[in-house]
Amino acid sequence: MKVAIIQYNAGNVQSVRYALERLGITPELTDDHEKILKADKVIFPGVGNASSAMEYLKERQLDTLIISLKQPVLGICLGLQLLCEHSEEGNTTCLGIFNTQVKLFNNNDNFKETAQLKVPQVGWNDIYDCTTDLFIGVAENSYVYYVHSYYAKLSGHTITKTNYILPYSAALQKDNFYAVQFHPEKSGVTGQQILSNFLSL
Repeated sequence: MKVAIIQYNAGNVQSVRYALERLGITPELTDDHEKILKADKVIFPGVGNASSAMEYLKERQLDTLIISLKQPVLGICLGLQLLCEHSEEGNTTCLGIFNTQVKLFNNNDNFKETAQLKVPQVGWNDIYDCTTDLFIGVAENSYVYYVHSYYAKLSGHTITKTNYILPYSAALQKDNFYAVQFHPEKSGVTGQQILSNFLSL
């Protein structure tokens, strides 16, 4: 199986590589259009700033490439946010796969009532209302690892939720595009199961 990890100016790709290697997959980290198109699965990870990441994607025409992909694609963390319509981070127009908005945690009405919760959310939190084949074998309220200040609002594309300050999309899906806000590569057995499920799609 050929698995491509999209290379762009967003960190944390090595931990994704190592997680896949533990599952017996040797992925290729690349920004080469032909290699990405020929991959059986594509992973779009990232930690960083939405605005600068989108600029980098546009400079290399990776934005239009990603939208055109027909094989299963998995966005992780910033990758999920960039697959949405718009992010408040840098007032960024994103790829628009998912018809939802990415918001800063403290820009919501519930924040004053839950001000004891720190932003960014860093650490373990549970996921619930898990649907689709991405979560086969994952128990309801399993814990996964998060590091983020922005979240995707609940929408018709939400397939799993987390509650931190307010309920938000822990995972999204539309057609062949899947995305998770948490880091499956850092989420122990649960994360390994989710990555394995993605590879089996």
